[in-house]
Amino acid sequence: MAMAAMHRRSEAIPPVSPAVESLVRQVIAQVADKWTMLVLEALEEHGTLRFTEVGRIVGGISQKMLTKTLREMERDGLVVRTVHPVIPPHVDYTLTELGRELSAAFCGVWTWAETYYAEVSAARKAFREREGGA
Repeated sequence: MAMAAMHRRSEAIPPVSPAVESLVRQVIAQVADKWTMLVLEALEEHGTLRFTEVGRIVGGISQKMLTKTLREMERDGLVVRTVHPVIPPHVDYTLTELGRELSAAFCGVWTWAETYYAEVSAARKAFREREGGA
């Protein structure tokens, strides 16, 4: 977007409260984390999943990191954790409406990546060649 257009747009947008700005920065920091994005995707595509199923579908995530990611998502109201009183313990995770809305919002990133994959790949290849890399 041209700088003049960005400037005009910023004049039309009312100031954001510091509390909202802080929340936006926190959510972006969390969701920009690849694990949160991948867990959101897994739960959106597969519905309610057990802890081990989430880990299997996401792939490459340690139990410690999966636990941390799911805890943070639960804290922020993105998932509901349901413990079933059986032996061994059975724990399910489900996206909340808030989690589904966030997943839908970030669906645009996946769509963008699918649409522009070839162009980004070509740009990266050209950059590597200009920089003398492989």
